[in-house]
Amino acid sequence: MSKPLSEAVLALKPSGIRKFFDIVSEMKDAISLGVGEPDFETPWHIRDEGIYALERGKTFYTSNAGLKELRKEICNYMKRTQGIEYDPLTEVIITVGGSEAIDIGLRAMINPGDEVIIPQPAYVSYEPCAKLAGAKPVIINLKSENNFKLTADELNNAITEKTKVLILPYPNNPTGAIMERSDLEAIAKICIEKDIYVMSDEIYSALTYKGEHVSIASIDGMKECTILINGFSKAYAMTGWRLGFACGPSEVIKQMTKIHQFAIMCAPTNSQYAAIEALKNGDDDVKMMREAYNQRRRFLLNAFKEIGLDCFEPYGAFYVFPCIKEFGMTSEEFATKFLEEEHVAAVPGNAFGESGEGYLRISYAYSIDNLTEAMVRLKRFVERLRN
Repeated sequence: MSKPLSEAVLALKPSGIRKFFDIVSEMKDAISLGVGEPDFETPWHIRDEGIYALERGKTFYTSNAGLKELRKEICNYMKRTQGIEYDPLTEVIITVGGSEAIDIGLRAMINPGDEVIIPQPAYVSYEPCAKLAGAKPVIINLKSENNFKLTADELNNAITEKTKVLILPYPNNPTGAIMERSDLEAIAKICIEKDIYVMSDEIYSALTYKGEHVSIASIDGMKECTILINGFSKAYAMTGWRLGFACGPSEVIKQMTKIHQFAIMCAPTNSQYAAIEALKNGDDDVKMMREAYNQRRRFLLNAFKEIGLDCFEPYGAFYVFPCIKEFGMTSEEFATKFLEEEHVAAVPGNAFGESGEGYLRISYAYSIDNLTEAMVRLKRFVERLRN
């Protein structure tokens, strides 16, 4: 065959994150502040439950939608944290990470030519998944003066007669921005009026440092038109367990389950048993990790002030997004030079969309010791650039 590859796949750009970490892996004394992965090990009682599931021979397929007990625990969790009631039998699906839920959720809802609104900077998977589903991505470039929140005016201006889905990525990767209830109410009003579905990616919902996280699905009229994405990777330090979930209207979850059935079959069985334990008894672990992240967040913000780097205060996830526009370099040039000269890896902001140009994503899912040394190197690097 002369053309064995899909044109749609060939047109996708590789992730702008990974190439820096291929270099880091070969570099002595390098500090990586780029990967969005907790430095905590999965809490032992959660690991133990996964091990015990294997010891008991729980190595068979579960139902396509996931263990019923896990789906019930997810519903209990959503009710006690957000006040939202879901039916575990028809409104919840267990997926291989939150990323699979994003993919199959878009594929279940999109017809060719539908438009998906994506506020950026944002997680790198939204736009490619929308394209692979046959949608036209419509990008809203968020502004630092709005603390990278999505405003009602920005949303209104992006809507057309072809708009089908709004992706709402808060708490946000890479900026750390959050949306508060009043912000969400303004967005919800438009979505209801315009008959737009929302895919709300709330994978960082447990890592909020200003009040409590609010889900747009909890706002009157929004549960019926929201696909809520969440998972266990960030809150419970379970990245390698590959477990996420989606909650939403039964007609959408049913079609997501159909795609999942043919492509995946079911999420890993022992991971599901571990997740049940996480939801039942993991609140104290989440609190401990959140407090540690918050300490690191404040440390980095103070370090940026001392260095003289402008950075709005993020209240969610475990990222900061300092501005580097003063140096007259692209974010990729800055990140590359910083890595080469000081052996510190951070992610250029343009990896998350054009509106991320001029910024740097730094993850604080790392120890204070690593962050302290990284800030010493950043200060030295910035001083050389200014001189």
